[in-house]
Amino acid sequence: MQELYSRCAGFDVHKDSVMVCLLIDRAEPIIRSFGTTTQELLLLRDWLIEQRIKHIAMESTGVYWKPIWNILEDGFELMLVNAQHIKQVPGRKTDVLDCQWIADLLRHGLIRASFVPPSPQRDLRELTRQRSQLIAERARVANRVQKILEDANIKLGSLVADILGKSSRDMLATLIQDPNADPMKLAQLARSAMRPKIPQIAKSLKGKLRDHHRFMLKQLLDQADYLGRQIQTFEDRIDQLMSEGDGPFARAVQRLDPMPGINRRAAQSILAEIGHDMSRFASASHLASWAGLCPGNNESAGKRRSGRTRWGNRWLKQMLVQCAWAASRTKRSYFHGMYQRIKARRGHKRAVIAIAHAMLTTMWHLLSRSSEYADLGLVHPHQNNPQRLTHHLVKRLEQLGYSVSLTPAA
Repeated sequence: MQELYSRCAGFDVHKDSVMVCLLIDRAEPIIRSFGTTTQELLLLRDWLIEQRIKHIAMESTGVYWKPIWNILEDGFELMLVNAQHIKQVPGRKTDVLDCQWIADLLRHGLIRASFVPPSPQRDLRELTRQRSQLIAERARVANRVQKILEDANIKLGSLVADILGKSSRDMLATLIQDPNADPMKLAQLARSAMRPKIPQIAKSLKGKLRDHHRFMLKQLLDQADYLGRQIQTFEDRIDQLMSEGDGPFARAVQRLDPMPGINRRAAQSILAEIGHDMSRFASASHLASWAGLCPGNNESAGKRRSGRTRWGNRWLKQMLVQCAWAASRTKRSYFHGMYQRIKARRGHKRAVIAIAHAMLTTMWHLLSRSSEYADLGLVHPHQNNPQRLTHHLVKRLEQLGYSVSLTPAA
């Protein structure tokens, strides 16, 4: 088998130690162990430089690979490898150390590198992911508030879209201070679109609010306020980092923002995962496959067994599915028409995944070509293939018991 690298290294990474195997020409493997403190990793770096090692491979074991990557990424060609891919390569023997096996696979080019973005993008990833966690936690707090209100026979959640909105917060704050407050006076705190619901709101606010409920509501509302401040702090920091340098992330956000279902926050989260430079993905299909949005390919003997999507970047996939659901509800847009067509044949879930796939493909083209988004419209697919639409409509009419004959219009 052809050897691609005559001098390479394989790392078996653990929490407190890293086993290193050097393969140099045809000599016996050199195996040493180092700690994972910065001082130990600097010694490892000096030793690798002394041995004239340039190519290094390691498994992606949790977050334990990150300290090693931070120390070595400047002077070496590093390769982070999915552990599942290494297990799928046949020929491994039980008495071979993990680091030696990784080094041997690297020498012969039998492993693929995972995508590791540059340091600024990794910082953005951590910020956007933590912001998503805070938003999810705030939603859980809202659910707990709703649970307390139901226990107190207060049905405010049946009339308001956001139990933590301004009108609801004013009503709840007054109830916490005065549990015997007049429900009609409380309902008068409603604002804008909630004003026509004042009579129904007054009825929903009449319940049995005990001291225990007031205490719980006070703590939950304070927690929601704290989480809101935390979310705003993270958003300010994300805006600051995205506008640094020549602002490539800021320009990319402006390109994605006009898409249906995409807002500024969603665009920031997506770009933190895929970056603004699409040259690292060979095509839009490669990007969709990396995100885990491509149909599965499990076919044998002419029978297709499963079309489930593969595992991918769960943060990116989750955000794209949310955006796809919002885009499917944007009236008279291309994605709305696409959703309606696929849903009729394949169901809601498959239609949403298909929309997410189409949106990610669109993003790849917008970013790679530095172009602006222009919606194709609801009838675009029919313009490309009017015969297919005609055949479909005629077939539906015939199924309803009609005899159809077509005459071209003048």
